[in-house]
Amino acid sequence: MVNKKLEHKLESKSIKPTAMRLLILQYLIEQTTTVSLSDIEMAFERSDKSTIFRTLKTFEKSKLIHSIEDGTGHLKYALCLEGCSCSPIDLHYHFHCNKCKETFCLTTLSIPYIELPKNFEMQQANMVIKGICANCKI
Repeated sequence: MVNKKLEHKLESKSIKPTAMRLLILQYLIEQTTTVSLSDIEMAFERSDKSTIFRTLKTFEKSKLIHSIEDGTGHLKYALCLEGCSCSPIDLHYHFHCNKCKETFCLTTLSIPYIELPKNFEMQQANMVIKGICANCKI
């Protein structure tokens, strides 16, 4: 039953459900924070690294996941919300904890619309707030 839901999620984004894609999607669903390529590679040590990378790029191109540059020097990935098209209206803040080094999607906080000069077109925006997360504050 779970596999059918995962397969449907991939197929709804026109992604062919392969065993590796299903495993990576399940892994991403289980995460509460963003993850880096190396995090995923460690979770799937026996898998081909280029297959993992290609899977992430396929997911990102199909707008199943989005990538975040959180200032750590490593690109992080997270699942997009249902209905997200990764257009400027879907962009949200991210929070990077200086203590535990985790990055969280703050999906309820949208990045405000910015009026750009004539003939400028926004294709991506990245807003990272840095501080101490609730788990580390305790």
